[in-house]
Amino acid sequence: MKPLDGRKARGDESRRVVLARAVDIASVNGLEGLTIGRLAAEVSASKSGVAALFGTKEQLQLAAIETARGIFTASVIDLARTQPRGLRRLCALLRSWIDYSADRVFEGGCFFFAVSAEFDSRPGVVHDAIVRAVDERDAYIAANIGHAVDQGELLDTTVSRQLVFELTALIEASNSYSLLRMSAEPYEFARRGVVSRLLASGANMTVLAEAGLVDPVPGKPGTGRP
Repeated sequence: MKPLDGRKARGDESRRVVLARAVDIASVNGLEGLTIGRLAAEVSASKSGVAALFGTKEQLQLAAIETARGIFTASVIDLARTQPRGLRRLCALLRSWIDYSADRVFEGGCFFFAVSAEFDSRPGVVHDAIVRAVDERDAYIAANIGHAVDQGELLDTTVSRQLVFELTALIEASNSYSLLRMSAEPYEFARRGVVSRLLASGANMTVLAEAGLVDPVPGKPGTGRP
C-alpha cells in the first residue's frame, strides 16, 4: 500500500497547491475565470494533471468554494471561538472579518463577496454551494447575537436577522469600496458603523474596546470612542 499512499499524498498536495491559486484567481476574476489551462500554467503543471484532480470545471469551482470556506473559517470563525460566546465572540468575529478583508487574505478581497455577485442570479449547484457557505456564516453570527441577547449583553428587542444583515452590509461595502478606490479608509467607516449598530443594540462600550472595535480614550481605561 505504500506506493499507493505516496501517490495519494502527492495528489492531495497537488490539489492543495492548485486550489490555493484557484481561490485567488476567483476572488479577482470570478469562478468563471477558473480554467484547467490557466491553473496548469499558473502552477507549472500539465493540463491533463490538473484535469485529473477535478474532472470538470464545475467540480473545480465547487472545490474552490469549499477551500475558501475553510480559509474564512480559519481566519475569522476559529479566532472568534477563542472568546466566550455572546457579545465578546460576536465582536471578535466582526473585528477578524474586517481584518481578513483588509489584509487581502484573498488577492481580490473577500472571496464570497466576489462570487456571490457573479452567481446571485444563476441557479445551479455552484450557486447553491455559495448560498450554503454564506448561510453558514450568517447563522453563526446570528447565533452569537442570540446568545448576547440571552445573556443580557444586547437588548431583548434585537432582531438577529436584521442585525446580521446590517453588519454584513457594512463589511461587504467596505470590501467593495476599498478595492474600487484602493484605500483602507472604507474599513474604518465599517468599523465605526459596526460600533454604532452594536451600541444602538445595547452593547457595552468596554467590551467593544476590548475587542479592538473602539479606539480607547487616553487616560481612561475601559472607555473609548467609535
